[in-house]
Amino acid sequence: MTNSGERTTMTRRTLIGGASALAAAGFTAVPAYAGGTGHGRSVRLSVMGTTDLHGNVFNWDYFKNAEYDDSAHNDIGLAKISTLVTAVRDRIAADRHAPRPLLLDAGDTIQGTPLAYYFAKIEPITGGHIHPMAAAMNRIGYDAAALGNHEFNYGIELLRKFQRQLRFPLLGANAQDWTTGLPAFPPYVLKRVHVPGEKPITVGILGLTNPGIAIWDKANVENKLKFGGIVELAKVWVPRVRKAGADIVIASVHSGMDLSSSYGDALPYPENTSVLLAETVPGIDAVLVGHAHLEIPERLVTNKTSGEQVVLSEPLKWGMRLSLIDLDLQKVRGRWKVVSRHSQVLNANTVGADPRVVELLQKDHEKVVSYVNSKIGTCTEAMSAATAPWEDTAALDFVNFIQADAVSKALVGTPQESLPVLAIAAPFNRAAAIPAGDVSIRDVAGLYIFDNTLLAVTMTGAQVKAYLEFSAAYYKQVTGAGPFPSDQVTNAPTSTAPGGTPDYNYDVVGGRTKPLTYKIDIAKAVGARITDLSYDGVAVAADQQFVVAVNNYRQSGGGNFPHVSTAPVVYNRQVEIRQLMIDYVTATGSVDPNTFHTVDWSLTSNGTPITVTS
Repeated sequence: MTNSGERTTMTRRTLIGGASALAAAGFTAVPAYAGGTGHGRSVRLSVMGTTDLHGNVFNWDYFKNAEYDDSAHNDIGLAKISTLVTAVRDRIAADRHAPRPLLLDAGDTIQGTPLAYYFAKIEPITGGHIHPMAAAMNRIGYDAAALGNHEFNYGIELLRKFQRQLRFPLLGANAQDWTTGLPAFPPYVLKRVHVPGEKPITVGILGLTNPGIAIWDKANVENKLKFGGIVELAKVWVPRVRKAGADIVIASVHSGMDLSSSYGDALPYPENTSVLLAETVPGIDAVLVGHAHLEIPERLVTNKTSGEQVVLSEPLKWGMRLSLIDLDLQKVRGRWKVVSRHSQVLNANTVGADPRVVELLQKDHEKVVSYVNSKIGTCTEAMSAATAPWEDTAALDFVNFIQADAVSKALVGTPQESLPVLAIAAPFNRAAAIPAGDVSIRDVAGLYIFDNTLLAVTMTGAQVKAYLEFSAAYYKQVTGAGPFPSDQVTNAPTSTAPGGTPDYNYDVVGGRTKPLTYKIDIAKAVGARITDLSYDGVAVAADQQFVVAVNNYRQSGGGNFPHVSTAPVVYNRQVEIRQLMIDYVTATGSVDPNTFHTVDWSLTSNGTPITVTS
């Protein structure tokens, strides 16, 4: 076993347990409900929740081959979550009158790390190996989980295998059979929670996933599954859960808090709608929120129909936090009813990894560490994506070169063979870098951190320009030559991204055999920023035809970029872009940036080049 693998069983912090672990994790003891005693004593039911685990078991960065760390010193992974869960369970078990807590997840479980990729593509679980996320979640003892959109990335067959490996239900009330409209996954589950000396509490857990799956994974779900609106289906299912005997209803929802959609009006149902759900669907007591990768310990909203409060909590991502929702209940006319509610999040960076989870999956981890560190070629000079959001870099040109090259070869013998080929790429990961010298799988994979597949469409020159104008909304409006710190220039807030446009929604367009050149004048208003757009030195004509290589997320409407989702598709072989990059380096044995990198675009202010610092 390598030293790098051994470090995953360690932690920067001392393992602590019980009450000490909870105190260190930020636990705040909230007084139990003390009012309304005419109905009898109150009982507190605790519900723990995770979301957006994205294939993280260990506190490990496979792309850096080191223990995970970030600027906030967060820790990640189910091994650490397991320690927090045990601490909560132990604390509650010490009160012999308290019901056992529940543990839920809000989706995006089986995609996001090389660990998840390996057991989907290299040694897929369809061959019999249990998925490491299934093994860990079974060991920890989850009660239910909702489907996330990334559950569908590897196809329905692999998802069904994962579902069968779980010892708890995988819920999705709005994941429906394409033909019948009936639920393709269990919509809800009822859990009977024992209360010493009282009748059990019947808890209905309703799972809802993101309608955007219909766009983002169209190739995997079209003609098989369809996805109704979260609010619309909740209005159908919450009354059914109540009628089935639920005293309380908890919704586990893979949808962000505040109303917004990255796909605009491409679907009739919004992407992020958890608060709207709580406000408009009566009968929900608590919502475990996912999808947006935000830390929201507690949000209380009032249902507009019932007047009852609903508590919502979102525990960040990757196992960094554990939500803890406390519901105080009393019996009203013989039925348990929530009379008070509260939530908080516990921080995983305060505890060590559960050695039982580590031992269970250490061999899987070591296999993946060995895989991602295997040498596949060399690079003549270092390439970094650190400045890719504001200047033309070899790193992004490499991605575009690989995409355009694959499409160009595939179009030989087709009617589109003679058309110029462009490619589109986004700066997914500023930390990505391919070193000079030996290149491993993890070096290449770090440059393209998503499991996107490659497509190609035809677009006109006018459509390409409109696409670039939309992309240029990523920049804040500034005047002068600078120098500007990058945060004064990039990640501009928009109506669909009020917190700032993410890097993955900024695209760079490049030519395959001849350059596509342009300038982005960020002193100008959004929609009028692209100047000097030329192909091979000649101004691009509005009716000029291009083949454009693009990833499946963007082509299916992700980011709501114009024209690309409705453009004719001329290539779609379901090949992953990251794998194309790995295959290229493996086949050629060498990467030389001089063969594909030229400076074809730049930022200006009223025509003057500007300087941006990191």
